[in-house]
Amino acid sequence: MLRVLMFLIPLALTIYAFIDCLNTPEEETRHLPKVAWVFIILLFWVVGPVVWLAAGKHRAPAAGGRAGGPFASAREQRARYVAPDDNPEFLASLREGGAQDEALLKDWEADLRRREEELRRREGEQGTD
Repeated sequence: MLRVLMFLIPLALTIYAFIDCLNTPEEETRHLPKVAWVFIILLFWVVGPVVWLAAGKHRAPAAGGRAGGPFASAREQRARYVAPDDNPEFLASLREGGAQDEALLKDWEADLRRREEELRRREGEQGTD
């Protein structure tokens, strides 16, 4: 059983690292291009995945953790999660979108009234014929 684990654990680690590398955007890879990381993971069976997980990908801090405080890089500042109700850009887009949506709704209502009047007029003409 131990021999099987000695084979399965590195295989699982290699598969995980390979899929993780493929799903990582090019701009989030560190030190080497993404293609080079794929070759390292596949060619160096045990060491490649460990090196990828340790140094190959820019990893964001945990959701509840600090993002570096005042000394954080610009990339870390952008990666910081902001709830929608705390994001001024999102709230402004709601206000702008709300005005556009109301104008569109008024146009639809006016078009609906016009069509209803047209149908009533047609039904009145057909009823008198």
